[in-house]
Amino acid sequence: MRLSPEMLTFIHAPDTVDFVTRATDAFFDYAHSSDEVVVGQLLSGRYVLGYVKAENFHRLEEALGAAFVSSASVVLGLLDRPALEASGVSQVHSQPYLSLKGRGVLLGFVDTGIDYTQDIFRYADGSSRIQYIYDQTAEGDPPPGFLLGREYSKAELDAALASEDPYSLVPARDESGHGTFLASVAAGKQTEDFSGVAPDAEIIAVKLKKARPFYREKYCVPADQEYAYESSAVMLGVEYILRKARELGRPVAICIGLGTNAGSHNGYSVFEEYLGGVSIQKGVCLCAAAGNEAEARHHTSGVLQPGEKPAQIDLKAGENAGDVYLAVWNTVADRISLSVRSPSGELVGRVPARPGASPAADVKLVLEAARVQIEYHFPVEGSGGQLSVIRILGITPGVWTIQLHGDIVLNGQYQVWLPMTGFVSPTVEFLAATPECTITSPASAVGLICCGAYDSAGKSLYAKSSRGPAWDGRMLPDLVAPGVGVRGIYPYGPGLMSGTSAAAAVLAGICALLLQWGVREGNDPSMGTYQVRAYLIRGCLRRDDMSYPNNQWGYGSVQLMRSFHLMREL
Repeated sequence: MRLSPEMLTFIHAPDTVDFVTRATDAFFDYAHSSDEVVVGQLLSGRYVLGYVKAENFHRLEEALGAAFVSSASVVLGLLDRPALEASGVSQVHSQPYLSLKGRGVLLGFVDTGIDYTQDIFRYADGSSRIQYIYDQTAEGDPPPGFLLGREYSKAELDAALASEDPYSLVPARDESGHGTFLASVAAGKQTEDFSGVAPDAEIIAVKLKKARPFYREKYCVPADQEYAYESSAVMLGVEYILRKARELGRPVAICIGLGTNAGSHNGYSVFEEYLGGVSIQKGVCLCAAAGNEAEARHHTSGVLQPGEKPAQIDLKAGENAGDVYLAVWNTVADRISLSVRSPSGELVGRVPARPGASPAADVKLVLEAARVQIEYHFPVEGSGGQLSVIRILGITPGVWTIQLHGDIVLNGQYQVWLPMTGFVSPTVEFLAATPECTITSPASAVGLICCGAYDSAGKSLYAKSSRGPAWDGRMLPDLVAPGVGVRGIYPYGPGLMSGTSAAAAVLAGICALLLQWGVREGNDPSMGTYQVRAYLIRGCLRRDDMSYPNNQWGYGSVQLMRSFHLMREL
């Protein structure tokens, strides 16, 4: 795709906002009649990456209606917070008739990048096991068909590694270390004292560009939260990995170790829908971390009763908590409106539910230095439900009360989420929080393998591992993998990580082993996410004192060797 220099300048301008929407006639009609929108590239032939100036974003929302709310990016963060014996990987490595180590399979990581100089990502001759790095933050000629970033091929990486100063030739770094660690867990080279799950697999790594100021402000992301990424960047990264896998003719397992509490949590958003479509492709396995929100007190829910008093949600805030974003979701059968009371008793009265791009209310309080914004979006595309957003800017300490008024109540169910850990002050929480329905997006998408975490040493669930179900009632997570004290490599050297992103990296490596057995060795040539999920669920270990599936363990803890033992019974 070739764009004019003027359009490229527009795309890269700091006050430009990107979005991903469905490729509909309504959108293209608007884009062709407007000089405010630049149409970028197609994703999977069904979605359009577009760009608009931040000052014109609300006009775009008004033109395309309430459905456009799921086209705006959500902001994701990192889900961090050996395991090979417990998950049955060592047995598969050493079993002579299997001897699976990921040969001929790609592992894709959409994350903070990768430290390509680490020895575990190199062959014995010193050359790189990384096929490509796509650095979305770098300047230069973008990969063919893409509009931003810089691609580094294996040949370029090999030349850099052979030089005295690798970063002078390939300056791609991983400042966080999160992406490097996950790649080492899933695909690190086998040494005397360490091995990744799929040590013979090769790697494609995407370094995500950070979220634009517009979206940081929209979701009240704290200024000190450095690692915040847009869902559109994740989609671009996945699209890049898919294209390279097709060019190389290899199956690929993709690990997503990021998540967000923004979005519908029911699989209907553009972000979740896109990834669900990816998951049905042959030779592709997509797995995502469930999140670490079970103990964060960032979720609450309830049921409005027709004709009864409004539902009341109490939110506690501590000193210097900054700005707070809340998302209230209800079903297609209902319409609700909101009121807010501050700790001093000042009331923002019931704000009528009127959908629109601008806030339905924007009130500066008199008795305390805070500002309350309320906006409504309905019907939301896909579910037809309603999203109500509350922003409390400069929230003051104490207990804030949000009241949900039932304008139309048939179903009555509602779900409320604060941003996930790291994206809201640790002093902000619901007083009546619930650990259920805390699976982050995109792990809540239909078709992905949603991976929770457990402690393989203590045989107990990782306490922070997010719990299901999804808001639409689907049982999640699908399963759990080792995610406590997982060994891996950071750019500075060996270390440990606990959390569902580490568990997802273990699972991605396991998926690569199954893709080797199924696609590369011809035992199940059409294998994709659904088949891998079925094999792994069948082989899960389950305790006698628990019923399965459940909202904490899913179908149990992954055990790859047992999956192979039971394959003949599928």
